Amino acid sequence: MVLLRGNHESRNISTVYGFYDEIAKKYGNHNVWNYFTDTFDYLPLAAVIEGEVFCVHGGLSPKRTTIDTIRTLERNVEIPPSGPICDLMWSDPEDDIEDWKPSSRMAGWLFGRKVVEEFEHLNEVKLIVRAHQLVQEGYKWHFNKHLVTVWSAPNYCYKMNNEAAILKINSSFEKEFTVYGASEDNKKNVNYMQLLPYFL
Repeated sequence: MVLLRGNHESRNISTVYGFYDEIAKKYGNHNVWNYFTDTFDYLPLAAVIEGEVFCVHGGLSPKRTTIDTIRTLERNVEIPPSGPICDLMWSDPEDDIEDWKPSSRMAGWLFGRKVVEEFEHLNEVKLIVRAHQLVQEGYKWHFNKHLVTVWSAPNYCYKMNNEAAILKINSSFEKEFTVYGASEDNKKNVNYMQLLPYFL
């Protein structure tokens, strides 16, 4: 199993979204949070499966168009507010554009069909797999099945009523999705921040 870094594996986002507070309440100090965030810095930014599938949390970067140039990035850093590491964590596909467009997230880019086709051609990959955006059905194809978003958190934040999915790719490059819903406890529409003590 290989864990990839995502935009939440950072000091800033893990503080804003409650992980910092959860650690403090559970352990009485923030030392464990420091160990977690130091570990986040070492997580891979992307992965290539059998030379054919490029996996990344967010998306592509106009500053790194080949896998070889992505490999040269110094990943042992906090995710910066801009630049190629930020782009890999924060960028999203956009079906209605061809090239690049600034993202409304204020980090990363929106990228279109032409960007994906060029990346696949330059790097000789057949598919890009990413996460980062909630999709109601658990997964969503883009650009004539050249890119897929796979979302793994059902009923996100206890209120989105979305499905989640796992993608399996066999040695013949056949793709199979396992789609699943939330557990009964997770189906309740509640304020997840009020549940913080439950996790401690």
